[in-house]
Amino acid sequence: MNRLASFLSLAGVAGLVLLAGWQVHAETTRVTFPEDLDRLVHYTTVRRGNVTEHIMTTPAALDAVKNGKPVPEGTHFVLVDYRDGQLYRYFVMQKGSGWGTDYDERRRTGDWQFQWFWADRGVNMNENTARCQSCHRSQSGSEYLFTASRIPDFDGTPVD
Repeated sequence: MNRLASFLSLAGVAGLVLLAGWQVHAETTRVTFPEDLDRLVHYTTVRRGNVTEHIMTTPAALDAVKNGKPVPEGTHFVLVDYRDGQLYRYFVMQKGSGWGTDYDERRRTGDWQFQWFWADRGVNMNENTARCQSCHRSQSGSEYLFTASRIPDFDGTPVD
């Protein structure tokens, strides 16, 4: 009986180790917080209950999307997340040459990488960027952007 208990205990530990190895944990990426946040253009707003998201990027990225061209490398797209009117966090997508190869092919979103930042602009390790990649992969035909369809309507006033 003692051997059986030891075996089951060992099997349970091995199972937990295997399960933990399959989970995708929060990770840092190559994404940097944009130094020129105040120069980015707020082109759309998304509202969900008490959450308001202002999405912004560079004029060059807006022009590229409007003209059906690739977004330039180094570009940041920033989602500024407000909860009940208060700044909560930032979600940043950044494009870099060859960045897609940092990931297994099943996780790639072109050369885009993602990172969450807290309101103080420190990296938010509570968020899992693999989830971001999973959703944004569905937007491969629009530079991996959910809001690309709003950009052609942007005339200087954020599109709701």
